[in-house]
Amino acid sequence: MTSTTARGRPRSFDRGKALERAMHLFWRQGYEATSVSELTRAMRINPPSLYAAFGDKEHLYLEALELYQRRRLELVAKWFDQEPTAQAAMRRLLAEAARELSRPGAPRGSMLYLSATQCSATGLQPELAELRAGAWSILKARIDRGVREGELPRGTESTALTDFYSAVLQGMSFQAHDGATRKRLLATGEAAMRAWPRRNVAAVTSHRRSETRR
Repeated sequence: MTSTTARGRPRSFDRGKALERAMHLFWRQGYEATSVSELTRAMRINPPSLYAAFGDKEHLYLEALELYQRRRLELVAKWFDQEPTAQAAMRRLLAEAARELSRPGAPRGSMLYLSATQCSATGLQPELAELRAGAWSILKARIDRGVREGELPRGTESTALTDFYSAVLQGMSFQAHDGATRKRLLATGEAAMRAWPRRNVAAVTSHRRSETRR
């Protein structure tokens, strides 16, 4: 996304910090419930500066959501790299999500998933759907890798499995938004992992041995 750049005098504020403050306000209150006056107070700028730097409220929200999502996907990529199997990666993701969604002092729920119900701006819907699809694609890529490595049974429907765990993550987000405790969210994640297809231990061992010989 290309932001609007002010012309003339240099900005008298830190754009990155202003965007960070806007992100937290949108995350806590949602797009619809956040007014421009609340944004300018939180961002510590005046309305002309907001419009000059970000375009309008819609563009500011989208840029804030992109910032939120970029940070989350960087964490997910790190967790997935650290775990040896798709099953372990998914369990790690659900556990970390439970902790993040219930973190004291932080907004409750995922800003990305809550955007589906908190933003009705027609012009933003394609971009919001694309961001949610990006998160889905990362889950599917890790599951597909598990299928290729023989960890999951032959014939596993990776799309359906991705849809299931994506729905679990969305549900956990809404539970957290409604006040679910960390213990309850962790229990939800553990219950979801019981639906994971049974591992093909022999195939995984064989694949790893062949990788080691290369």
